[in-house]
Amino acid sequence: MGRIENGFTKLKQQGRRGFIPFITAGDPDLAITEQILIELAHAGATVIELGVPFSDPMADGPVIQRASERALKNSFGLAELLEMVARARTRIDTPIILFSYFNPLLQFGIKRLAHRAKASGVDGVLVTDLSPEESGELETELRAHSLDMIFLVAPTSTDERLKLVAEHASGFVYAVARTGVTGTRETVSVEAEKLVKRMRKFTSLPIAVGFGISSAQQVKDVQRYADAVVVGSAIVAEMERLTDASDLAQKIGEFTRALNS
Repeated sequence: MGRIENGFTKLKQQGRRGFIPFITAGDPDLAITEQILIELAHAGATVIELGVPFSDPMADGPVIQRASERALKNSFGLAELLEMVARARTRIDTPIILFSYFNPLLQFGIKRLAHRAKASGVDGVLVTDLSPEESGELETELRAHSLDMIFLVAPTSTDERLKLVAEHASGFVYAVARTGVTGTRETVSVEAEKLVKRMRKFTSLPIAVGFGISSAQQVKDVQRYADAVVVGSAIVAEMERLTDASDLAQKIGEFTRALNS
């Protein structure tokens, strides 16, 4: 049993729901990213999504776009990112997945990625712009290294699409709360709950809901029907606000605990 499956199994046994924070690697730098990974683990994260900075993040709103821009100025690549994950892995056991666009992974090399990701302690990969129909090579290499392939589904997904994702996904399924790009919202679409109910017809995997969730009340509301909640932009915005704080990692840990209170 991998770390992701084990984490969700424990939650189910305890009658609890999960919390999945997102941060962008290298924002403000890799050393602080490593510290934040440790703080997020200690704050009770079920899984941590680690964004791979990319120059054209089409699915991301302005907050995460700015985080990618800041990270890219630090001139590091996937090799350095995975070395940082390996250092953090010696101190935490929380599952970590790479949240990426396909281009950086393809440039790095699919076989090399799977091997290095496994060696570093990464548990899975989510590629925002890679459909199940086009994921064959990556999916094969990840499975060969016992890494999970996580896919997105949206309120606009047909039942045929949901079934296809169920056939290819492992670890968990990421249900997008609404169409559009990432970013905080005052309300979470009722379509998210309908989507989770639809997806449950096709898979027994945990279903996490993300996009637009930014408050403790929204987290609580979504945990009523989803197995986990993903919060990204709200955390990244807090990091941007506190970017010069000497105890940034600790403050982000506290912010995350408050969201998942």
